[in-house]
Amino acid sequence: MFEAANPYNLNCPSRDLLDLIGGKWTILILCCLQQGPVRAGALMRSVGGISQKMLTQTLRDLERDGFVERISYPEVPPRVEYQLTELGRSLSELARAMEQWVVANYPAIMAKRGKGVSSR
Repeated sequence: MFEAANPYNLNCPSRDLLDLIGGKWTILILCCLQQGPVRAGALMRSVGGISQKMLTQTLRDLERDGFVERISYPEVPPRVEYQLTELGRSLSELARAMEQWVVANYPAIMAKRGKGVSSR
């Protein structure tokens, strides 16, 4: 039996989980995976600026903790896809809400910073 998580406790392992799910790459990857199984190359094209190393590391961490499932097809050449697990889908809903909050509030935040927002 595990003790209850207490992320405010310096020694609680739940802090590692917060580090993972709070990472900028994790949130973006989770949002991209909501569309269904996706290949790593498509994820890399969707998440601008992520390196192959960071993509691989983040996907492995998400798989280790049960958020993502790696599907390997016995084909030549080999094909691998990633999809959200049930746990990953529940977390991706929170990630999507955060993404939408950022998009909705970005102009106001940039105005507070004294920077104009261009229409891209």
